[in-house]
Formats: sequence, structure tokens, C-alpha cells
Amino acid sequence: MSTPFGIDLGNNNSVIAVARNRGIDVVVNEVSNRATPTVIGFGMKNRAIGENGKTQEISNLKNTVTGIKRILGLNPKSDDFQTEKDFSTVQLIEKDGQTSAKVRYQGEQHEFTSLQLAAMYINKVKQTTEKEIKSQLKDVCLAVPVWYTEAQRRAAADACKIAGLNPVRIVNEVTAAAVGYGVFKTDLPEDEPRKVAFIDIGHSSYTCTIAAIKKGEMKVLGVGYDKHFGGRVFDKAIADHFASEFKDKYKIDIKTNAKAYSRVLAASEKLKKVLSANTAAPINIESVMNDVDVSSQLSREELEELVQPLLKRAAKPAQEALEMAGLTVDQVDSIELIGGTTRIPCLKATITEVFGKQFSTTLNQDESIAKGAAFICAMHSPTLRVKPFKFEDINLYSVTYSWEKGAEDADHMEVFAKGATYPSTKILTLYRTADFEISAHYTHPEELPNATEAFIAKWTITGVKVPEGEDSAQCKIKVRQDPSGFYTIEEAYIVAEKEFKELVEQPAPEKKEGDEQTEEQEEKEPEYKIVKKLVKVQDLNVQYFGQSISPEILNELVEAENNMVSSDKLIAETEERKNALEEYIYTLRAKLEEEYAPFANEEEKEKLSKMLTDTEEWLYDDGYDSTKGKYVAKYEELAALGNLIKGRYNSKQAELKAQKNEKKEAAAAADIFAKIAANRKKDQDGDSEMK
Repeated sequence: MSTPFGIDLGNNNSVIAVARNRGIDVVVNEVSNRATPTVIGFGMKNRAIGENGKTQEISNLKNTVTGIKRILGLNPKSDDFQTEKDFSTVQLIEKDGQTSAKVRYQGEQHEFTSLQLAAMYINKVKQTTEKEIKSQLKDVCLAVPVWYTEAQRRAAADACKIAGLNPVRIVNEVTAAAVGYGVFKTDLPEDEPRKVAFIDIGHSSYTCTIAAIKKGEMKVLGVGYDKHFGGRVFDKAIADHFASEFKDKYKIDIKTNAKAYSRVLAASEKLKKVLSANTAAPINIESVMNDVDVSSQLSREELEELVQPLLKRAAKPAQEALEMAGLTVDQVDSIELIGGTTRIPCLKATITEVFGKQFSTTLNQDESIAKGAAFICAMHSPTLRVKPFKFEDINLYSVTYSWEKGAEDADHMEVFAKGATYPSTKILTLYRTADFEISAHYTHPEELPNATEAFIAKWTITGVKVPEGEDSAQCKIKVRQDPSGFYTIEEAYIVAEKEFKELVEQPAPEKKEGDEQTEEQEEKEPEYKIVKKLVKVQDLNVQYFGQSISPEILNELVEAENNMVSSDKLIAETEERKNALEEYIYTLRAKLEEEYAPFANEEEKEKLSKMLTDTEEWLYDDGYDSTKGKYVAKYEELAALGNLIKGRYNSKQAELKAQKNEKKEAAAAADIFAKIAANRKKDQDGDSEMK
């Protein structure tokens, strides 16, 4: 049975949660951390994903991909593409119309699309989670930013599929956290909903979502966001401050050296966290550049002065959310903060000032999104029973469906309006004599993020047959914005008018006191009338052409990912065998000189010592970069003689142990007999005294 799990795909770190043990648990990774770095490093032999990638990041900057969430499904022609290039240490390029990373992997240049990169990371956390919980994973709920377009949401779902998962839902990050709040909060009202503002400021973006929540139900009322307001811009402001200081103080320009700047950026992030709890903090970096050691410090007041331009932007997303929700700050009952960057004191003060009230900390700032996503995934499970909870999200852009004009008066209709809730289903009625197409596009392209295509999808509807006696077929098209926010055509069918007999209900005759029912009244035949109703007479075929990748390309990417996973596994196993051989050489050599010495003759010692020396020399020379099979063969060659000597040693130890046990048993028996004799003597003495 598959365990439902949720992924909070963060820009800096990701959190995984699973629904099990009648609750929601956050899964720790291979080094027991509750959050895993969203990092992929490419090396000469294999990929280093997550913790391993983070460890190697500074030494492998040009081949370490970060910011996967930001580049997933990103149009290379957008302004955001240049922003991400500024934050990235790898070369971001355009490939097949997609944002891609150019890296050196296994000694060759490779270009991986953002879709492939996201799939690599999701597959890695899936494997880590399966190993930790010892259970299979299939269904997943992936949390993504609210500002993701249709193309980006489809890319997120495709990345899950490449990783071998079934994305039961793509959910907005803050909505997932709000669901967790609504499910586990015990004091929610049952009638008038509570208005709650959820503010999420993470590593790269800021989102404010206002929701109306009551027991068992939630509705998102308004959303505001700033895609470029997050922890990384604070880190950059601090790093740039020190870059200027070091230029004057040490005469070095760290901005000209990617490794030096990355080290200062990492130190700035740590300093920022320290300043959240302290009034001042130092920064010390050894040999940052040109063998120069640097040191300085920053106070909380200086930090607040540095980020003043950022703090001025902090109110806007909240104001946009309030405006969309049609609320004033006085109508908001409480504020919930999530995201690591909300720990910055000056930012908390700014948010408090915007709403005019203190914030709450009901939710875990780092884990609430993942836990909410895991609960949503569990809601879709046919085998798990979860607490009933209904929720609706909000549509950020209006969407229009268009078709070739027929007997109907219009050739398009705005079906899903901006600010409307979803999931939502509408029925379109078209009159057709042949197969036709319907397309969906954003109604107001000018409202979309820069370079976002207005086109969403196209559907070809085939199998149209005009019913006998009719001029055209009346086609019903069920269009839907599904729970993941995708725009779809759920089904299409033809209806026709049919005649049916319907029973006419006769009023019961008035019965006067003393009247008896006659036989004629009892046997009166029922009356029927002919009514006309629309009924489904034929299903139509619907074929989708949109932002999702084709099944053929999906299969190719799945195969490519599986090949890389197999390669990584082989490299890991080879390294493991190499380390095992090296450890065996040192362990056996030490034991041969000590505890194994009495159990091997001089000829065996000489032969084994030579074999150990030869293998060691091979290991650090020709065998340094050998194959798994050769390491196994060398190990077995040594073990053939080593185990023979070890066997003699173990036999002697077993013999000594047996002798020791025999002595213990004999001593125990003697002790028992002594006690029995003592008791008998005591009894005899007692009898003598009585006489």
C-alpha cells in the first residue's frame, strides 16, 4: 500500500511529510535533518543531490544547480530568467524553449531542462523517504507558489511523473498550510468563519493569503505576492555590504571571484540568523580570496538600515490580498506567519504595523506547508480515512474558452473569472455538424507575468454525429478548473430530445365524514403525460494539446532519469566496495600482527602480508579508479586466506568460551550443593536442640 506524502519544494530547502500512524510526520533525511537542501551537483562520475550536493557546493560551483523551484517551467524570454541568472552559479540557457542548466557531468557538457532537474530532485527525496519509512510511495501532493502559471503547474506535475509518482494534486503553498491550520485547529467556529491572514516569506518569495475558515471548511478570499522578496535578497544585501567593506579594508573585490562571493553569501545567511536573536554578530572567513583572511561584524540596527528599501515593499502583498478579499485590516481576526524569513525582527515589526495587531504562531514556520500537503494527499487516498475538510482556492487570472462560431451567437466565453474559486465546473452548449476544436487562453494577457503565453490549451473533439431528424448535434462540453488549478475539458457528449411517459399525480379526493370509498375510485387507472427531456445519446472523444509533455517525451525522460539513477547507484556501490577493501587491508594487517598471530604459520603470514601490501599499492595506483567487480575480486582474494586464519582464531575463542562456561556451571553446581549441605546441617542442629 502506498503511503500518501507531501512535498514542500523550497527554493533553498525542501520538507517532506507523510501521512501515517494516525497523524502527519515530517521525514528526516539520510543525515537526520528535517529539511533537505534543494541542490543538485554534477560531478565527474555521478550526481550529488540534497545534502551531498550542498556539501560539495562551494568546490563545485559551476556545476551545482540551485533555485530549482524558480526555474521550473520558466519562460527564458521573461524578466525572471535574467533575475535567476544573477542568483545562479551555473550557466542558465534556453533549450527547446525551456530554461535549462549547462553543466559538466561525467566528463562531458550536458544541458538539462528545468523539468529534468526538478524530476531529479523529487526522485531523490522519494528514494530517501522510502528508505526512511520503509514503505512504497506512489501518490504525492506537491506544493508550489501561488504565482505559478498553467505551464509551470503542468511542469510540476510532469516532474512528479518522471520521478515515478502520481501527482494527485498540485496545491498552492500557503493554501496547504491553511488546510493544516483548519484541520488541526481545535477552536474554530462552526457558523461565522474566522478571517485569517497567512503570511509566508521564504527564501525567495513572499505570499499573503487571506482565508475564511470554519470547522471542516475553508475558502481562500484573496492573495497577494512579491516574487522577488525573500531571504536571499536579505542575504545579498548583507553580502554586498561586506563586499564594499572588504574592498576598502583588504583591497580585494570578492564580486570578481564566484567562490569568494558564495562563501561570503553563505556567511551572510548565518549572520542574518544570528541577528534574529542577538543585537550584533561577527563574520570571519579564512582565506576568502588571494589568501586573505577577513573579519568584521554587523549590528541589528545596521542590518535594518541596509534592508530599509526591502521593508518598504513588505506591506504591498498584504494590501493586495486585502483588496482582492474585499476586507479591511480590522476585519482580519488573526495573522499566521510561516517561512524562515519571517523570523527577522524588523520584518515581523513591519507586518505587525501593517495589520495593526500581533501575529500568531500556531503553525510550524518550516513544516506547515509539507504537513498540509501530506494531509491533502491523504484525502485522495481510497484506503485512508481522514478528517473531512472541504477547501476552495482562488483563481488569479480570468480564462476564456474559444471555438469556431456555429449556430450559437458567440465564439468565445469567459468561463473562469479572476477571483472565482476552484475547483469549478461549467457546461458549454455548442451546435455542431462535424468534429471541432476548443481552445483556452488567458482573457487579459497584459495582467500576466512578463513573456507568459496567453495560450493555455487546445482540445480536438471528434466523433460528432447529427441525430436523425436534426439539423445539428447539440454538444455539451464539461469544462473544469480542477483541484490542481489545471484548465481541462472533463468530458464532451451529444444530447437529444426524447419523449417519455410521466405519471400524472392525482390529488386525493376529499373524503367527507361518513362517506365510503367506492370500488370505482379504488380501481381508477393512473394517468400519464408525454414529456420531452434532453438525454445523453453519444460520448465524444476529447484529445488534449497543451502545456504538458507528450507521452513519448515523458517516456524518454523517465528512461534517461532511470539510467542516471542506475549510474549513481553503481558509483555508490563501487565506492562502498573500495572503502570496504581498504578497511579490510588495514584491519587484517593489524590483527595478523596481534590476535591472529598464533593461528598462522610463518609461510601464511609472509604470503598474506605480501598480498596485503600488493593490494594496497594497487588500490592507490592503478586501482584508485577501478570497477566494482575488481574491488570485489581483490577482497575475496584476501578473504580466502584471511578467513582461514580467522576461522582458527574463532574456533579457539569458541573453545575457550566453552571451557569458561563449563567452569562457571561447575562453580554454580558446587555452590548449590554447598547451600543444600548447609541447610541440612542447620536442620540437624535444630533437631538436636529440640531433643
